[in-house]
Amino acid sequence: MVPAPHDYSMLGLFLQADWVVKTIMIGLLLASVWCWAIIANRSAAFARARRQMGEFDRAFAQGQSLAELHQRFGSSHAGGLAAVLGAGLEEWDRSHALHAATADGLRGRIEIALDLAVSEQASALERRLGILATVGSAGPFIGLFGTVWGIMNAFTAIASAENTSLAVVAPGIAEALLATALGLLAAIPAVIAYNKLSADAGRLTYRLGAFADRLAALLSRQLDSGKAS
Repeated sequence: MVPAPHDYSMLGLFLQADWVVKTIMIGLLLASVWCWAIIANRSAAFARARRQMGEFDRAFAQGQSLAELHQRFGSSHAGGLAAVLGAGLEEWDRSHALHAATADGLRGRIEIALDLAVSEQASALERRLGILATVGSAGPFIGLFGTVWGIMNAFTAIASAENTSLAVVAPGIAEALLATALGLLAAIPAVIAYNKLSADAGRLTYRLGAFADRLAALLSRQLDSGKAS
């Protein structure tokens, strides 16, 4: 009896696979789509952050006052350098309003406020990057599990058919290897994107920290000279 021909296309291998392998394949495909969505979202967010920081830096370099910068960039949804500036000025104004603007106390509170603002902005920049790391590290192993399961099924088919010909072995092995391929398809872009986006987030966080230090020094000078911002 001639065995029924197998469809070796990607769709055919998927449809002929065991339900466990199918579940793994679907999960890996969804993970890949999710990763690409995160990559697109974070890339756009980082490009927007760099553009906003560039505009802020140019305005700051032109000698605009802190109040003017805050009025221009400090909307209710401001992020990046504008959020750091807002945190510093908010603590400055609050301390003066409460007559608690002693030099040492105000410097300490401003530094704490700026550190918290930088941490919040850094967390916002790094949002969802952990998902890329998880998919990048776990994807190949999940795919490998599907491959092992599929090969187990292939050997079971060999035992049932009592035939070791390539026609009996090949379909199960091909279905199994497809799971590994999908695992790598999800993991490789995730790892590359995670490394790239993490480096970008680190550079943006450094700019936030550098501006926070400059702002703290500027407010400290104003405090020593007795001027208001």
